[in-house]
Amino acid sequence: MKVVIACDSYKGCMSSKEVAQHIEIGIHRLDPTIETVSYVIGDGGEGSVEAFEQTCLGVRQYVKTTDAYGKPIETYYTCIDQGKTAVIEVANIIGLNMHEKERRAPFFGSSFGVGTVILDAVSKGCTKIIVGLGGSATNDGGMGLLQSLGARFYDASHQYLSPQAMNLEKVRYIDFNRLQTLEGIELIAACDVKNRLLGVNGATYVFGKQKGLFPNQMKKLDQGMENFRNQIQRYTKVDLNTIVGGGAAGGIGAVLIGVLKANMVPGIDLLLSCSDIEEQIKSCDLVITGEGQSDHQTMYGKVPAGIVKLANMYHKPTICMSGALGIGYTELYKLGFIGIYSIADRAMTFQQALEHAPEKLEEAAYSILKTITYFYEKNL
Repeated sequence: MKVVIACDSYKGCMSSKEVAQHIEIGIHRLDPTIETVSYVIGDGGEGSVEAFEQTCLGVRQYVKTTDAYGKPIETYYTCIDQGKTAVIEVANIIGLNMHEKERRAPFFGSSFGVGTVILDAVSKGCTKIIVGLGGSATNDGGMGLLQSLGARFYDASHQYLSPQAMNLEKVRYIDFNRLQTLEGIELIAACDVKNRLLGVNGATYVFGKQKGLFPNQMKKLDQGMENFRNQIQRYTKVDLNTIVGGGAAGGIGAVLIGVLKANMVPGIDLLLSCSDIEEQIKSCDLVITGEGQSDHQTMYGKVPAGIVKLANMYHKPTICMSGALGIGYTELYKLGFIGIYSIADRAMTFQQALEHAPEKLEEAAYSILKTITYFYEKNL
């Protein structure tokens, strides 16, 4: 029996590589002769650089920049395709999981550091840059990114504004004269969300809570984002709110596509295109995928959706093993899964779930494969 394992990371708990390793342990505890082929997977969020690095034999590049709150950090991206393409992820520059929940302050957040890393890749001769947009701690509409590329923002009194979310509502004048438009660089926004910039389904209302916003703050920040959209439109004639996926990474998606002319592509599709996973799935008996939490949003370009779509092409049974199952997860059966499982086997706190996730994953893999192999052997 041959099993292909291709899971996303369990955010804040285990990397994609670690998830696959623990699933393999559980499977081989049942039967050491089962062949397993595992992949490091990312959809543009946390772990995407590592996924591309391992899949495409990338070369890691270290760079000094600033995090979401302006603190100097050293981070990294990877260069693939003989150094022509850089893969960057916002999660390891201005990432949500870089800061403890009680210390998140989205009004003060800025995407400035992302631009610094993009410019470093350009200076190293990269002509194509993939920017993974998952896991951002910021909600500044891409204001910081634009400033790092040379734009400047001013209030009604022509006073300079720092590129932070709290200043979105104050923007009245923009100086684009020194903006580096990255002409000649192919920009790809790797993203799995369809949310636009504004409104109840936009960046602030949908993703603001996890970034530290309280419900009574969301209206104010969304209004600030609307003002920012209006000012950008006044100077560029581009309405950032018309862009599907523009709400990704607190609005960075809108700026990349609307101002810097990036193309948006699902991150999982990009990764699978440079992997041999399709060939391995052709000859396998079972595919296992999963993520930290599976719910109705999984259907929209996340790793399990991409993997089951590929497996369906070759009529291979696919199961989803995730840390938790959220509202609407049963809708995922419409994608073709034969089983969707949570590894939690009893009531526990979130912290306990994180601590026990590796062992629970191994136990779940053992139990699920025991059932599957029974019927597999019966039908041989």
